[in-house]
Amino acid sequence: MRLIAVLLFGCFSLINVNAQSCSELLELVKSKSYGVTYYSYDSEAISQVTFYEVSENYETYYFAVVRFTSSYKQYIYQVGSNTKFNYSLNYMDSAGKAFWNYIHPYNDVLGCAPNFD
Repeated sequence: MRLIAVLLFGCFSLINVNAQSCSELLELVKSKSYGVTYYSYDSEAISQVTFYEVSENYETYYFAVVRFTSSYKQYIYQVGSNTKFNYSLNYMDSAGKAFWNYIHPYNDVLGCAPNFD
């Protein structure tokens, strides 16, 4: 997690790595990009997922912000470049299953999401 965080935060010149928290990262990502949100009104697990792309110094970083139905809290994941596409194709059938298949595998990248394992 630290290596990813150092690389990520190193690109954001306004950021002090040692002062970062998950909530600060979430606010930073939201301030740097417009998100694309997928709502799941009928899901028992996932209320919504918003995807963000943040470009800094010729690098692009991809994030998913997940709001769970049970807690209504937001959690941020750093995901792969194709995650939004894969999730968008599958979330209507089952938002929970799409989350497990395409977002949850990135659970440990930032360490900002709940551990369901």
